[in-house]
Amino acid sequence: MKLGRKPDSGRSDGRSKGRLLAVVAAGSAALLALTGCGGAVGGGKEEIVVAIVSNPQMQDAINLQENFREQHPDIDVRFVSLPENEARAKITASVATEGGEFDVVMISNYETPMWAENGWLTNLQEYAETTEGYNPEDFVPTIREALSYEGDLHSVPFYGESSFLAYRADLFEEAGLTMPEQPTWDDIRRFAKELHDPAKDFSGVCLRGLAGWGEVMAPLNTVINTYGGRWFDMEWNATLDSPEVEAAVTDYVDLIRDYGQPGAATSGYGDCLTRYSQGNAAMWYDATAMVSSVEDPESSLVVGKTKYAPAPVEETEAAGWLYSWSLAIPAASEHKDAAWDFISWMTSPDYIKLVGEEISWERVPPGSRLSTYDIPEYAEVSEAYAEPTLDAMAGASQESSMAKPVPYTGLQFVGIPEFQDLGTRVAQQISAAIAGQKSVEEALRQSQRYAETVAESYKTGER
Repeated sequence: MKLGRKPDSGRSDGRSKGRLLAVVAAGSAALLALTGCGGAVGGGKEEIVVAIVSNPQMQDAINLQENFREQHPDIDVRFVSLPENEARAKITASVATEGGEFDVVMISNYETPMWAENGWLTNLQEYAETTEGYNPEDFVPTIREALSYEGDLHSVPFYGESSFLAYRADLFEEAGLTMPEQPTWDDIRRFAKELHDPAKDFSGVCLRGLAGWGEVMAPLNTVINTYGGRWFDMEWNATLDSPEVEAAVTDYVDLIRDYGQPGAATSGYGDCLTRYSQGNAAMWYDATAMVSSVEDPESSLVVGKTKYAPAPVEETEAAGWLYSWSLAIPAASEHKDAAWDFISWMTSPDYIKLVGEEISWERVPPGSRLSTYDIPEYAEVSEAYAEPTLDAMAGASQESSMAKPVPYTGLQFVGIPEFQDLGTRVAQQISAAIAGQKSVEEALRQSQRYAETVAESYKTGER
């Protein structure tokens, strides 16, 4: 099964839209007040409002805005930059209710096909094909497909990623350890035990534990997949209480509690990035996009000391995920042409070169365009991770990374509207187990109840 919209789901009949609106309505009261929508500003400029996630690569785009202003002096860009969990909730509430607060939103391959089916996103295919030098065929094929609906792009990638394991090759050599070409989770536990040194604030491994469907559930879902677990079986029976899921979650929680970082239950991607890049962890399993910071000599202490191995497996041949932070234009935006001018600037081959020349080649957004890997300067700095990154992205599929068939799409997420809420609720249970507040068995028992509630309407054909 290919990633993206469920192949047999057909055109929206209104139920999918209604389901997502119901999910959004539960949290829309928390939508933060904005200072106004985009529109005309002083000097005759057209203002657009851009909602992005506050990751390092997005901050680079903000810092490079002078280049955009020089090319588009008639457009003024105002950014709303938020932490990942907050950004997801705010963007979803705005787009789903057609609030019109944002002209550009940062979403992913989770939202894109569902929102496109509901008519909430602007079709970007013609924009992409008619913009000189943009070349949408240059996008990494698996990412381009994941961001398309009925063959047309409805968001375009800022960066793309799968997942792999970063490890301190220098410390492995000193300890006489050898990383297998395809490590297993048993291997990771063995290595973590050998290298863990809490007296020196050095952890054997760093893994996400922060509650959030895009935080702890991202790596943990790949563990569940490779252990033979799944959220729902082909009849939409919830299966979070299955032996396979329990084994996967138990091993993940035990690994973090025994050999992971302090305060793991509140550690997200950014925390693990800091810990690993500052030399306080031997291994880190996470997004391939980490390389932009791990290999940045301006901010990392482990440059040149890291090697990269495929995502650890248990019962499958692969275990990585496929994900893209992408940019889209809400259908409710009244400034679509100006919004595309900004999007095409931030996702173009020229922008990639701009980052390399103005900031550093290590900070180039990875995994979006094939041509990036042909740039000599980038090829030189990415020698250790370019091939592992592209291999991981090309091999990220349900066929290779799941042991059993499922009725949904996605690897590190479940491609249904309810997953934002369901995934977050389950993540809270997992984080509580990591914090030692409850057992894994208790956490999964409650998680199963959440999943059974969601499954009912799918089992009765109300979808």
